[in-house]
Amino acid sequence: MNDRHVALISAFYDALGHADLAAMERCYHPEVSFGDPVFQEVEGRDRVMRMWQLQLGVHNGLKSSYRDVTADDFSGSAHWTARYTFSSTGREVVNEIDALFRFEDDLIVRHHDEFDFKRWSKMALGRPHGLLFGWTPMWRKTIRDRAAQQLDALEPS
Repeated sequence: MNDRHVALISAFYDALGHADLAAMERCYHPEVSFGDPVFQEVEGRDRVMRMWQLQLGVHNGLKSSYRDVTADDFSGSAHWTARYTFSSTGREVVNEIDALFRFEDDLIVRHHDEFDFKRWSKMALGRPHGLLFGWTPMWRKTIRDRAAQQLDALEPS
């Protein structure tokens, strides 16, 4: 167990819980990459932080909690829960997420979140879209494309 890396992951999630983008950014390596089922690959700290800025703005009142943080000298993991109102539909979402991390220079250089896309789409989009289409590749592509367009449109801060 690497206590510095456990503390780094905890600091990241504490900052996320307070929507403190500056503190989140301090946890990331300049060459960080992020991926999840929606934002598949986001490269570089500036772009990753714009993604978080977008996420915190789109998910009205994001509340998060985390647990099961582990880390060694090279990698780490945590489980976190995101609770928010999905802005496009006004629906409440409780998303259970497993996160994996890699470290370089005692900072997070790779952050990958994994969650059940079909379950998320049912909560976020409701019926019939989420239930009927949430599992289809075409629907996933639509959601991913929309997220990428929103990220591309966001000006660097």
